[in-house]
Amino acid sequence: MPSQKIARRGLLKSSAALTTAGLLPTAAFADTTPVKIGHVDSTTGNFAVLGDSQIAGATLAVAELNKAGGILGRPVELHVEDDAGSPSTGLDKASRLLNQENVDFFTGTTSSAVSLSLSQFAASHGKLFVCTGGHVDKLTGAACNWATFRVCSTTWILTSGDSKTLVDKYGKKWYFLTTDYAFGHSEQTDYTKQVTALGGSIVGQALVPVGTADFSSYLIQVKAASPDVLCLLLAGEDQINAMKQITQFGINKSIAVGGALFELEQIAALPEEARYGIWTFEWYWNQPGVPHVADFVAAYSAANGGKYPSQRSWFGYVSVHAIALACAKAGSTDSPAVAKALEGLVLPPEVALQPGAPYFRAEDHQLMLGMFPGEVNQTGTYPNLMNIFGVVPADKIALPASQTGCTITYPS
Repeated sequence: MPSQKIARRGLLKSSAALTTAGLLPTAAFADTTPVKIGHVDSTTGNFAVLGDSQIAGATLAVAELNKAGGILGRPVELHVEDDAGSPSTGLDKASRLLNQENVDFFTGTTSSAVSLSLSQFAASHGKLFVCTGGHVDKLTGAACNWATFRVCSTTWILTSGDSKTLVDKYGKKWYFLTTDYAFGHSEQTDYTKQVTALGGSIVGQALVPVGTADFSSYLIQVKAASPDVLCLLLAGEDQINAMKQITQFGINKSIAVGGALFELEQIAALPEEARYGIWTFEWYWNQPGVPHVADFVAAYSAANGGKYPSQRSWFGYVSVHAIALACAKAGSTDSPAVAKALEGLVLPPEVALQPGAPYFRAEDHQLMLGMFPGEVNQTGTYPNLMNIFGVVPADKIALPASQTGCTITYPS
C-alpha cells in the first residue's frame, strides 16, 4: 500500500539520521520482545506539514528510550501509518496496526476528527491512546474515555491564551474564518464565548472546507464586514494559503489578523510579507535558562537535518515518553494499568521542556501544559520567527475538570 511505503521510507531516513546523532540502541535488553507503539498521523494531505514533525519527535523519543534500555527492559518500536487527515482512513490504519502488527499502544493524529475516531477505536479494543495533536475540546470532555490522554491543549486553553490580548490590542468586532470540521468548530465556539464576555461582538463568519485553495470569495466578505479582527481558525496547508491570499488582498493593512494557533512549520513556509499577527503557541524551542531545552533542540536538529523542533515535534516526543514513564510506574504494559499510572503523572524536566511541571489531569486525562502567547517575528529568519510574550500555566486558563463534561469509567 502506498501509505505504508511512505511511512517506511520516513522511518529509514529517521534511522539514518539517528545513527549519525548517536541515538540508535546501545543497551542490552533484558527481554527482546518489542513494545510496539502504533502512530497514526498525516504524512500526506493538508496536515502533513504538521504530522511529519510529530512523527519526528516520536522517533527521537523512541531512540532515546532504546539507548537507555527501552521500556521495562524491552526494545521500543514505532509503527507509523498515514491517515491522510481522514477519519475512515485513520481507522483502517489503526485496525491494521492492531491486527497485523499487534501494537501495545497508540499515539498520533493531527486532525481532531481522526483523533475522536481513534479514541473510540482504542477504548473499544482495550488499548491506551495518547493523542499527540488533535485539539478539539470534547476529546477530553464529553467524548472522553479511560483509554485516551491528550498531550496538546484543548481549544479552550488555546483560545484563552490570547483572546483578551487580541481584544485589548485590536478591537471588539470579530470575523471568523473557520475550518469546517471538529477543530475549527470547537475553536470558534470557545472564542465566541470569550470575546462576547469581554464585551466584543461577532460581525461575521464563514466555514471553509478542508483543502480550500482559493479564499477570494471569503476574503471579499471579510472586507465588506470591516471587522477589527479577522480571526483565522484554519490548520495545515489551508492556513498557509489563506495567509498568502490575505496579504495579496491587502486585508492585513487595515484589519488585524490573528488567532489561536499558528505553527513554526507554517510560518517558515510563508514569504516575509505574509508573516504577522498575534497567536497562541503551545511550545517554543528558544527558552534560555529552562533545563534540558537546549539539549533537546540539539538532538532533534542533529536527527532531522538541521531542522528545529516545533510544538508538534514536542507533542510527538512527549507522547512516547509519557507512555514509557507510565509503564515504569505501573510495572506493566497492560493498557488499563498504564492509563491509571498516567493519571496525575507529572512530566520530569527533561520531558516537560518548559517552566513549571505539566501533568496529566486525572479527571479528564488532559495534559496541563503552558501556553506561549506571542506574535510572528515578520523580519526574522528561520528559526527565529516568533516573539514570545511569556508563558501562561494551563491551570490559569483551562476550564475546571468539573466543567468539561468528562466522566472516566474503566473496564471491569
